Amino acid sequence: MKMLDISNELKSNAYPGRGIIIGKSKDDKKAVTAYFIMGRSSNSRNRVFVEDGEGIRTQAFDESKLEDPSLIIYAPVRVLGNKTIVTNGDQTDTIYDGMDHQLTFEQSLRSREFEPDAPNYTPRISGVMHVENGEYNYAMSILKSNNGDPSACNRYTFAYSNPVNGEGHFIHTYMQDGNPLPSFEGEPKLISIDGNIDELTDMLWNSLNEDNKVSLFVRYIDIETGKYETRIVNKNK
Repeated sequence: MKMLDISNELKSNAYPGRGIIIGKSKDDKKAVTAYFIMGRSSNSRNRVFVEDGEGIRTQAFDESKLEDPSLIIYAPVRVLGNKTIVTNGDQTDTIYDGMDHQLTFEQSLRSREFEPDAPNYTPRISGVMHVENGEYNYAMSILKSNNGDPSACNRYTFAYSNPVNGEGHFIHTYMQDGNPLPSFEGEPKLISIDGNIDELTDMLWNSLNEDNKVSLFVRYIDIETGKYETRIVNKNK
């Protein structure tokens, strides 16, 4: 698979929707993840990321303008022991509860499917990172309608053991802008992971479409100790 430049990927796509990046730093020391949200409607754009324990949640920037919270207010990131869960919806809680009851990542998601937002049927994208005693692996998932047909849900899980230094994978909800929005296709994109947490945060934020970007979360986890650094960028301030 050809390695892609994440900056070019984002700059060339005005609306990838919501995206998850998971990978490993070049220096072999950090497990890396990023999650961003974008919006076309005023309701989707009226959001910020805020810290919530070891994870984050979305919150209305202006509560008086909040319309329907059902698909936009959720916890994108939660931590369960040595596992960091990152998703684009309330399936974060489904994965957390499932894995807390000894289900696998894939088993936990069997009770969920794509979002009920016809005609887009936005895919649910998810990732889990397992960092313990100097060992690191991760998995990603997408649940999507069958080419726009909501009567069937297609489920794909991708697992990455012994990640390569300086490499990561990127999955997002939409191929590009459109009406209806076309769902992501294929396996997660292979991308390079460069720089420290601040360099990656700046690069990602500056590469996202200025009109549509809303919030960005980036975390670097020390593979030996499990300690982490987090950055949050919100367009609404």
